[in-house]
Amino acid sequence: MTNSGDNSEKMYYTIGEVAEMFNLNTSNIRFWEKEFDVIKPRRNKKGNRYFTAKDVENFHLIYHLLKERGYTLKGAKEKLKKDHDSAEKASEISVRLKKIRSFLVDLKQQLD
Repeated sequence: MTNSGDNSEKMYYTIGEVAEMFNLNTSNIRFWEKEFDVIKPRRNKKGNRYFTAKDVENFHLIYHLLKERGYTLKGAKEKLKKDHDSAEKASEISVRLKKIRSFLVDLKQQLD
């Protein structure tokens, strides 16, 4: 695996790294893992969780539904079961818009 400094090329993420990505506690990550069956981390012999890039994408989706859209746990589970593709697209749009906003804020600071 070639790593050019881009975290998207990383194969596995620890629970601490995932929690840091979303500014959450590790207990929150463990809870979501239990509640949502789309999160399936690998475990080593000691029981440490290792999340794949797909798991991180699913955390983005869950985070978007719960924290940004205000869904309840039950509502988010139903949304994922009934309309996973639509929820995934909305989450991707949200991530892209945040990146664009960040770029524009940085650009504005440079111009000021």
